[in-house]
Amino acid sequence: MNEQENPEGTARRLTARVTGEVQGVGFRYRTLRQAVQLGLTGVVSNAADGSVHVVAEGREPALDGLREFLRGPKAPGVVAGVEESFSPATGEFRDFSAE
Repeated sequence: MNEQENPEGTARRLTARVTGEVQGVGFRYRTLRQAVQLGLTGVVSNAADGSVHVVAEGREPALDGLREFLRGPKAPGVVAGVEESFSPATGEFRDFSAE
């Protein structure tokens, strides 16, 4: 199997930077709720530049659900863009939290 293939059952890590009007609008709280509902672990936090940083680990379908939320109309505020990358899950998170 090459690096781009991923069995549905294998946990992966999504790292995302969300830009736009995403601080002070409940974005972290709603992202936390969505991630917990999807069964993901990780963290969401505000960055000094006004963006929101998301690190989430879980199975591919759940990560896809979070990606759709981050870009979709249910995300609070105004999302201008989402930069994302994937890597192997580390298992360092016990739950999903907001900082």
